Amino acid sequence: MFPRPLTPLAAPKGAEPLGRTLRRAPLSRARAGLGGPPLLLPSMLMFAVIVASSGLLLMIERGILSEIKPLPLHPPSHKGAAWRGTAPKPGGLSLDAGDSDLQVREDVRNRTLRAVCGQPGMPRDPWDLPVGQRRILLRHILVSDRYRFLYCYVPKVACSNWKRVLKVLAGVLDNVDVRLKMDHRSDLVFLADLRPEEIRYRLQHYFKFLFVRDPLERLLSAYRNKFGEIREYQQRYGAEIVRRYRAGAGPSPAGDDVTFPEFLRYLVDEDPEHMNEHWMPVYHLCQPCAVHYDFVGSYERLEADANQVLEWVRAPPHVRFPARQAWYRPASPESLHYHLCNAPRALLQDVLPKYILDFSLFAYPLPNVTREACHQ
Repeated sequence: MFPRPLTPLAAPKGAEPLGRTLRRAPLSRARAGLGGPPLLLPSMLMFAVIVASSGLLLMIERGILSEIKPLPLHPPSHKGAAWRGTAPKPGGLSLDAGDSDLQVREDVRNRTLRAVCGQPGMPRDPWDLPVGQRRILLRHILVSDRYRFLYCYVPKVACSNWKRVLKVLAGVLDNVDVRLKMDHRSDLVFLADLRPEEIRYRLQHYFKFLFVRDPLERLLSAYRNKFGEIREYQQRYGAEIVRRYRAGAGPSPAGDDVTFPEFLRYLVDEDPEHMNEHWMPVYHLCQPCAVHYDFVGSYERLEADANQVLEWVRAPPHVRFPARQAWYRPASPESLHYHLCNAPRALLQDVLPKYILDFSLFAYPLPNVTREACHQ
C-alpha cells in the first residue's frame, strides 16, 4: 500500500550524543518476562528524532514530491463515490491539489514507516510480537466482516465515535446520533475474539486503518478528561500519583487535583507496555510495523479522513461520521503549549523518548519549548 520511497532513507550514524538531549528510559524498567519491545539502536532513535522534527524535512519533501498523489489501496466504485457526492478521478481517488501539505505529510509517514519498520529486529507480523504485546494489539483491533475492514482504535482519538459507526454498520444502532452511554465492549467484535487462522485471513484480506493524533496533545486530553472528570480514574490512578510525587500528600489523597507535571512524572516511571490504554503509545496499541495499515487518518482532519474511510469501505450513504458535540472542547495546541511551557524541561526530556516512535512514524514535530517560544 505504501508508495515506494523515491530515494532510500538511511538511519544516520553516530547518534550517541543524543543521550545528552533526550534521555532514554532506563532499561531496567523493561519486564523481560513479558518480552519487552525490540530495543532501538541509537542510530534508529536518532533517525526517529530527526524525522519527528520534520519542519525542515517537510520543506524538502514539498519540492521533491509536489506532483505525487498517493492512491488508496481500496478505492470505491463509481457508484460508491457518487453516494457521498464525490466525483471519481482518473486512476482512483486522490487528494485535492490544494492539500499539498497533506500530501507531503502522508508521504513522509509512508516513507518513515518503511524505513523504521524495515530495520533489523522490528516485527513484520503480529506473531513476531511477544505474547503480551500481541494480546494488546489484538484487543484493540475491531472487525467489520460485513464491510471487510479492521480498525485499530486509539483512545482519545475519536474512538468512541468510530465504535458508534461500527455499531450502526452492524445494525445494532439506528444511527450515530442515538443518545446513550457508550458501551465500549458489547456488540463489537475484536480480533482477539477470533481463532488464529481467522485473524490471519482478515489481516491479509481486509482494509486496515487507524487514526492518530499529536502524541502530547493526546496525553493532555487524557489528563484533562480522566483526572478532571472521571472519579474512577481519580481514585485508581490519581491518588497513587499524588502519593508518589507530592510531598506531604498523606496516605489517602482524593486524586482529583493531579497536576500535569505530576502526571508526566508518573509516565516517566511507567513501562509503556503496561500503561493504561488512554496514555499508552500508539505504537504499542496498534503495532504499525507488525500490521500493514492501508490508511492512517489524522485527528487534525478527522471529518474529512473519516468520511474518506467510509467511502473506501463502501458504507451506506446514511452512515456518516458523528459531528463533534457543541459542548465538547478538545485539547487545543494553545492549551498544550501553555502546559508544556510550565512543565520542567528535564521532565519533558524524560517523557519524549516514551513516545518518540509516535512522533516519528506519524510525522508529528517535537514540541518547541524554548524560552523564546514560551514567551511569545
